[in-house]
Amino acid sequence: MYALKTCLAVLAATCLTATFSAAMAGANQPDIVIKSDHFQPATLSIASGERVKLMVANRSNRPAEFEGSDFTVEKVIPSGTTLPVYIGPLNAGTYHFFNDFSPSVKGTLKVK
Repeated sequence: MYALKTCLAVLAATCLTATFSAAMAGANQPDIVIKSDHFQPATLSIASGERVKLMVANRSNRPAEFEGSDFTVEKVIPSGTTLPVYIGPLNAGTYHFFNDFSPSVKGTLKVK
């Protein structure tokens, strides 16, 4: 009987750990991904008047620099890493960002 209770306790703990890990994996997803030829998503929406922390993942095979063309942000993101980028507060409007190491890779920030 003791062995059965121990086995059930271990099984329950394993299930809770797996559920917690799955939930946390969703919470740790990047807000934006840099690929070799585009941002994913290409358009991102944030709230106006607030400082926002974006998690930017570089999935290309070389470093990237996340940079704003009409707002102040510059952050080098090494290949294969995910780093925070802080934006704002910004007024409502449309802003543009790009990969300074590959300027044809562009995106749009919609501030509402």
